[in-house]
Amino acid sequence: MSRPRIAVPIGDPAGIGPEIAAKAAASEEVTDAAEYIVVGDKRIMERAVRIIGAENLKIHCVADPGKGDYRPGILNMIDLANLSPQEYEIGTVNGKCGRAAYEYIKTSVDLAMSGQVDAVATTPINKEALKAGNVNYIGHTEIFGALTGTQDPLTMFETRGLRVFFLTRHVSLREMLDLIKKDRIVDYVKRCTEALRQLGVKEGTMAVAGLNPHSGEHGLFGWEEEEEIVPAIEELKAEGYDVEGPVGADSVFHQAAEGKYNSVLSLYHDQGHIAAKTLDFHRTIAVTCGMPILRTSVDHGTAFDIAGTGKASEVSMIEAIKVAARYASNIYCP
Repeated sequence: MSRPRIAVPIGDPAGIGPEIAAKAAASEEVTDAAEYIVVGDKRIMERAVRIIGAENLKIHCVADPGKGDYRPGILNMIDLANLSPQEYEIGTVNGKCGRAAYEYIKTSVDLAMSGQVDAVATTPINKEALKAGNVNYIGHTEIFGALTGTQDPLTMFETRGLRVFFLTRHVSLREMLDLIKKDRIVDYVKRCTEALRQLGVKEGTMAVAGLNPHSGEHGLFGWEEEEEIVPAIEELKAEGYDVEGPVGADSVFHQAAEGKYNSVLSLYHDQGHIAAKTLDFHRTIAVTCGMPILRTSVDHGTAFDIAGTGKASEVSMIEAIKVAARYASNIYCP
């Protein structure tokens, strides 16, 4: 039985991305789940292999993912040869690392768009390094959106059966309040429903989280529920969408994790992040939906404080690859 082929860009070379990519390559869980190919610089990965003490892991460079040797003990990779380890210091922000990280991502996206891989599972990048490297995107989601021609991709978190979408992401709380609008909620629920169908999730109810304490208590603690959220849900139900809410944010994520809802639309960044990461920090995986390709990601940072020590956990990386492999067959790749 063929396994999905997953490309993994190594992220910011000064962070833990190369190390967790190497550890994942040495994992039987990954070997069983997917054909796994790293996109990066061979010199950086050779150092990462030494750092984690995996001397028996053989690096196999190919120009075509179809030529990979996908057996245990082999780290298949596409070598861009774009950054020498002597050009930067592990654990520090460097514009050359930001630029290299972008190039790894772009190559991985190109492979997915051309059908040479089935999905991309990303390692951490650093926003300051991107800026220093004149890469004018704030993060992965924006990069993937631009490279795939997708306007406003959807972010979904998945961990232990809990799926969380986000109405707003990297904006301040003050700005977020201005984005809680009926039309935006209607649009997002429709798009999230379609994204779930694309992933193979076709049954169940989506819940919209409440914003204010007790979902506003009919205006006692805020007006957003009465004026924006409830009208949006009523309109969606009238159109046949299986959606409920607003459901109090203090209970909706627990209820979804228990199976009452197939997903939750979180209204702002930390509302959903806290819920998912508290449930299982290491296995919370970000899935970028609504694009012509599938992207999953670890949901932790570059961890500059432990980069180069070999201490970084590969659990999230392995989970990101497994989630990508599980969903890959349902995603259309041109």
